[in-house]
Amino acid sequence: MSGVVVVGVDGSESAKKAAEAARDLAKSLGASLHVVTAFETESAETFGVGSDKVRISNADSAEIVAKALGNAAQGLEITHSAARGKPADALIKEAMRLDARLIVVGNRRMRGIGRLLGSVANSVAHNAPCDVYIANTYDD
Repeated sequence: MSGVVVVGVDGSESAKKAAEAARDLAKSLGASLHVVTAFETESAETFGVGSDKVRISNADSAEIVAKALGNAAQGLEITHSAARGKPADALIKEAMRLDARLIVVGNRRMRGIGRLLGSVANSVAHNAPCDVYIANTYDD
């Protein structure tokens, strides 16, 4: 199987675990990996002083995670993008745009009340144009 595996990240530890699972799946499937960050409104923080300032945007999360994953993914093609919109919608749109074979999401917020109210994983699983893998991102 070749194609593209899509994973969404938001800078959380849960998203990092899902991205690592996506990396491993992409490698085993002979697919490429596409890391997506969704944002509804652009926000940014500036770090540093004087001319040594760096501006980090919430849209930069995909690039940061993609680069970190790339260090441990020799031979795997990894791309990234930022998409405006709700996380589930952004993942689905990117999967459609890339004709993805698989979307990987973490299972954060799929326990307790979050299960009843919905989650990114739930929305993606019900509306994805391709297979969905829900990675266990809980520590217990």
